[in-house]
Amino acid sequence: MPHRKELKQEAAVRAAALVESGMRVGLGTGSTAKYAILELGRRLREGELTDIVGVPTSDASDTLARAQGIEIVELGTLELDLAIDGADEIDPNLDLIKGLGGALTREKLVELRAKRLVIIADDAKLVTRLGEKAALPIEVVRFGFESTLARLADLGARGTLREQGGQAYVTDNGNYIFDARFGDALPDAATLAERLKLTPGVVEHGLFLGMATQAFVASSEGVREIPARSRTS
Repeated sequence: MPHRKELKQEAAVRAAALVESGMRVGLGTGSTAKYAILELGRRLREGELTDIVGVPTSDASDTLARAQGIEIVELGTLELDLAIDGADEIDPNLDLIKGLGGALTREKLVELRAKRLVIIADDAKLVTRLGEKAALPIEVVRFGFESTLARLADLGARGTLREQGGQAYVTDNGNYIFDARFGDALPDAATLAERLKLTPGVVEHGLFLGMATQAFVASSEGVREIPARSRTS
């Protein structure tokens, strides 16, 4: 039986195979998205791909992509052909929770500019309702963050400020992340997303709704493709 790591790599290879020469590609962040960047680098080196450019969603992905020989460009107003990324939860509608890797804000900015968002993950990320397993990452401004967390508590959020090495985790944007729980599962995700965006001090949240168009999900039986669908926006 293949190791889960090998299956995640296979899912990443399947997603990277969708990239064609001349494309502009959003490069995700995290342990699974890393494999897609490595595969794109291999395809470039072996001449299977030419003339692609990447827009990374984190400093780490930027560094990795450059090391793989992928040309990096700024997002600006660029329209991307495709973005490839992981997810922390995937529901039956391909709605997502993302942000465990800390790059949710840049991921959302990049992936909203993509014609297609392809998700790669293992089957442990599949849920019936968002919030069943993963906390919801919420990026908040460091200034006055205590008052922001109080406002989030008024919305029903309970959780913890993310730490790393005994200190508050700081994103590439210089902000904090609050990992929020809303009981056994999220309330209406669309309504919650709107309320979070209207909360002063909140920079971005990890609800990616109506964005993913396709997913490759690794399991002990192999990689399953959840078919492409149209973007809602």
